[in-house]
Amino acid sequence: MKNLLTELRISLVATLSLAVILCGIYPMIMWVLSQGLFSHKANGSLVISKGTVIGSSLLGQGFTDPKYFHSRPSAAGEGYDATHSGGTNWGPLSKKLIHTVSGRVTAYRVENDLPPVTPVPVDGVTASASGLDPHISVKNALLQARRVARARDLSLEVVMKKIGTHTEGRTLRVLGEPRVNVLMLNLDLDGRL
Repeated sequence: MKNLLTELRISLVATLSLAVILCGIYPMIMWVLSQGLFSHKANGSLVISKGTVIGSSLLGQGFTDPKYFHSRPSAAGEGYDATHSGGTNWGPLSKKLIHTVSGRVTAYRVENDLPPVTPVPVDGVTASASGLDPHISVKNALLQARRVARARDLSLEVVMKKIGTHTEGRTLRVLGEPRVNVLMLNLDLDGRL
């Protein structure tokens, strides 16, 4: 019986010690470090314009007006709903996926006044895994540029320069592809940055 009580005491002390370390001390250290070193990122990378939070540079938003660059399609809830983040989980042979993407390809070409043979970027017609991707590919942005320039009565060169300004390189110079943050680009075009 003495052995059982000793083992029980050791187990309780180990459990309580780990609980204090992993549920209290470690999170507090991480919070202090993140607030001190990466405060903007740790607090959601919020974008504030004229004193109002208008979004996060880490979350996609739905833009439908022709004068804006459009984000990737979203499968999160009714679209861009952060409380229902997620993809469709449709497989590559899913008839629903094929039908949805085919419709999006046609709509993308019509919306951007592209010839029927123009290849459409994958990120222009498929949702990301989270449904909240804030970026589009550079090619997607370039194909939308003419529509945006026309709708804003700007020269194509001005819009292209804005795309270049908001193009982010590969992460750590090797991961991913160059990409454009849609919210930041649209805010810049609105003169709100």
